Amino acid sequence: MTKLCILLGTTLGSYAFWALGDSVFGLSFLWSFVLSGVGSILGVYAGWKLAQKLNG
Repeated sequence: MTKLCILLGTTLGSYAFWALGDSVFGLSFLWSFVLSGVGSILGVYAGWKLAQKLNG
């Protein structure tokens, strides 16, 4: 369950931050890519915390 939550968190976080950088802020490809990486890291943490709540 933990791995699934982390995978979903990473995917959603990465896409959300990419879209935020590209559409909302109108950033270049490079800066959207950097924000996507930040979103991935935050998604891992959020997915892990969600799995901890669901497991116990």
